[in-house]
Amino acid sequence: MSAASAKILQEELEKKNVTLVAVSKTKPAQMIQELYDVGIKDFGENRPQEMAEKYELLAKDIKWHMIGNLQKNKVKYIAPFVHLIHSVTSAALLKTINKEAAKNERDIDVLIQIKIAEEDSKSGLDIEEAKELIKEINEGIYPHVNVRGYMGMATFTDDKDQVRSEFKELKSTGDTLAQLLGQNENYSDSDPVLSMGMSGDFEIAIEEGANMVRIGSLLFGSR
Repeated sequence: MSAASAKILQEELEKKNVTLVAVSKTKPAQMIQELYDVGIKDFGENRPQEMAEKYELLAKDIKWHMIGNLQKNKVKYIAPFVHLIHSVTSAALLKTINKEAAKNERDIDVLIQIKIAEEDSKSGLDIEEAKELIKEINEGIYPHVNVRGYMGMATFTDDKDQVRSEFKELKSTGDTLAQLLGQNENYSDSDPVLSMGMSGDFEIAIEEGANMVRIGSLLFGSR
């Protein structure tokens, strides 16, 4: 997709109040710059060191999204600047993010990753595990972390009904968890983020309530 076409897609999504995160993992800085030049400023990476390298090379008003599994010992590489971490799956990771945020004298926004796919390769919490994590959050032990919402990935399948069903499940789970989180005024958010949908299924995701989509191959081509 050309940069001009990517800009048109972004504008179409903005009309629906959906944020486009351009998944730039493995792509060179020059390709990111081309999209930045037409006004796209949200980019997603899955390797902390690669994200940090690109941060140094590119404009500082880019909003960097950590979208892959994040190891605790890698949080330090992105803590000074990351815009949103999509993949919180444990209290241990949240504790590390909170510690690194404090070191950098800032708060870090995160999403709780919920498992909706059948594939074992896709991680995330079930609803009961997420409730336990929110209980800890509501106790105020992560003062430098802001939970902005929820993320999930559907099963990689041609069965659109299954994909739609999984997105419906995430929307329902997210609504339930948002109510629990909203009981703590420090974390309440009138418009929680629901990050779901990628190049092959983002249209279904939007129909089912996504307000953030992560699109890579459609914008940049196959890896």
